[in-house]
Amino acid sequence: MKTIHVLVLFVIVCLAQIFVPTKMILNREEVLSSGTLYKFKTVPIDPADPFRGKYITLNFEIDRHKTNDTMWQRDEKIYVYLDVDSLGFAKVNKVSREILPDVTQDYVEAKVDWYANYSKELNIEFPFDRYYMEETKAYDAEVAVRENQSDSQLQNVYALVYVKEGASVLKDVIINELPIKDFVEKHEK
Repeated sequence: MKTIHVLVLFVIVCLAQIFVPTKMILNREEVLSSGTLYKFKTVPIDPADPFRGKYITLNFEIDRHKTNDTMWQRDEKIYVYLDVDSLGFAKVNKVSREILPDVTQDYVEAKVDWYANYSKELNIEFPFDRYYMEETKAYDAEVAVRENQSDSQLQNVYALVYVKEGASVLKDVIINELPIKDFVEKHEK
């Protein structure tokens, strides 16, 4: 009898180990297949810590939002409602602590990084600030992003992010209208 209980428990654990990652993958695929695509303009990466390991750290132009509400707490969950500007890039419409039932705009679940009382700006920590790449190309990609962000061209580096019901998936980083992997390969030659 004890052997049967151990066997049943073992099967349940195995199924859970298969189910949980599969569900996570399917959720991301759902966002990619039926979510709305937004372009997020990036800003230069902090040169002291440009990337950790095998990914590039991305900072976004819209990571700050003016608000008179001063009661924000670090790491507090927030909902960032999005619009699109005249050039087709994502912009923050409003930020809320709860999902607004009467608003039909797409939103991203994010966190409060910090609030600056002197400028009345909320600094937003988006969940898609890391772009993972092949290890041998990550450094070249980080250099390409930094160089092209300091270039005089406007809107030449941005992230493509799919958004659906608060979930977000970073699809690609674009430099001069090329996916970053293609850009790095093209400039290696």
